[in-house]
Amino acid sequence: MTNKILFIANWKMFGDLNSVKSIESVINLSKKKNYKNAKIIYCPPYTLLNNFVIKTRKTNLDVGAQNCHYEISTGPYTGSISPTMIKKLGAKYVIIGHSENRSDGETNHSINKKIHSAILNNLNVIFCIGENLSEKKNKKTNNILKRQIDLGLKKIKKINKIIFAYEPVWSIGTGLIPKQNDLI
Repeated sequence: MTNKILFIANWKMFGDLNSVKSIESVINLSKKKNYKNAKIIYCPPYTLLNNFVIKTRKTNLDVGAQNCHYEISTGPYTGSISPTMIKKLGAKYVIIGHSENRSDGETNHSINKKIHSAILNNLNVIFCIGENLSEKKNKKTNNILKRQIDLGLKKIKKINKIIFAYEPVWSIGTGLIPKQNDLI
């Protein structure tokens, strides 16, 4: 997708309208020479997507959603947001397969459906993959990641629309930091 260094800020369930002001310092930072080879993507809560899109319109920052429904445009899915809605707000990215959603029951099959829908709406996908501590200790990392990729990207043709985000579940909030050779 890109040869740039990617900084993806997933805001999770934080922020309000006052938080939008905080992006000014990042916009200024992104204009500096040593950040010209960087791509910064903000993924705020749905309630702030439009505000962030407006604030970043004439900058080199982009905005993404934290998830989407697999239904392409509309449907009876209370509280969900479709890829079409995300695209119409002006966001260019969407995070799919985040470990928190996987732990809440999201499956490789539903992730695959979401990726198909996102790509049909010309969104770039930030595809999260990762193993838990038990899987790591039992040396199943490569098998787990291969399975997540194989099933998550089943029949996906536009791989250039996908950013792979290795998100080892065992490192989230534990203080354990992945090393470069953890994937070998």
